[in-house]
Amino acid sequence: MTRHLLDIASLSVHELRHILDLSVSQTTIAEKPLADKGVALIFEKPSNRTRHSMEMAVVALGGHPVYTRGEEVGFDVRESVEDIARIMAGYHAVLAARVFSHSVVERMAAVSSVPVVNMLSDMSHPLQALADIITMEEHCGPISSLTVAWIGDYNNVARSLGEAVCKLGGNFTLGCPEGYNASPDEIARLQEFGGSVRQSVDPKEAVAGAHVVHTDTWISMGQEEESAARRVIFAPYCVDAALMQNADANAKFMHCMPAHRGEEVSAEVFDGASSLVIQQGHHRLTAARGALAWVMGK
Repeated sequence: MTRHLLDIASLSVHELRHILDLSVSQTTIAEKPLADKGVALIFEKPSNRTRHSMEMAVVALGGHPVYTRGEEVGFDVRESVEDIARIMAGYHAVLAARVFSHSVVERMAAVSSVPVVNMLSDMSHPLQALADIITMEEHCGPISSLTVAWIGDYNNVARSLGEAVCKLGGNFTLGCPEGYNASPDEIARLQEFGGSVRQSVDPKEAVAGAHVVHTDTWISMGQEEESAARRVIFAPYCVDAALMQNADANAKFMHCMPAHRGEEVSAEVFDGASSLVIQQGHHRLTAARGALAWVMGK
């Protein structure tokens, strides 16, 4: 049965933990599960960390990455998503795509004879969530003993992080403005995975006692027309030193980057002693290796 990695939600707790174990194991690299195989890396949306981490992960596992821009394949413009996936599956051992719409990776997986990996969609960012878990467990201990706070927009990154934290038995708290928060149905969905979930429009309440505080840019790719309105709405949600004082005394700060100092986070916090953002970014490579090894059947 072909293994796909489209989101964290579809993984069992055992599968999630197994991918995390593969990620940090040196045996994963030594066994070279992608030896002499190609991996298609299709980017509708450009990226710094995703491109570099995925290319180097493929190389570390013995494979050959083929970077392809979105306009080169032209999903549903030059060719249908299904035709592209079927053809590329004849060239490569894995198809990985960073897309605007989650339906694209779902359609690819429905017809592909090889694994499909979601490098980001509007609904999910599983590779980021894996890197976040690895970073938190390395520096803060087991997720089951942590309270993890998310401040700002409840977006694809927050969704995948919440799925992972809840599946591993942690406490997940959200501090989001009205209209940009998780719906009651979404909160209930996360709670079904395990752990606990709570949400508040008050960022101070959301970070109270948190061991790790996460945030993300207020304006993601494709939301540029909303930038002025978003800056006003999210201004009270800047993660600064005053907000961090409400968290645990030893709380860490995390950000998936790119970051905008002075907007969603102050420079003092982003560049401060509590920040894990560089380690977090480096673990995108760690997570990519584990994800690729897992879809290859390890």
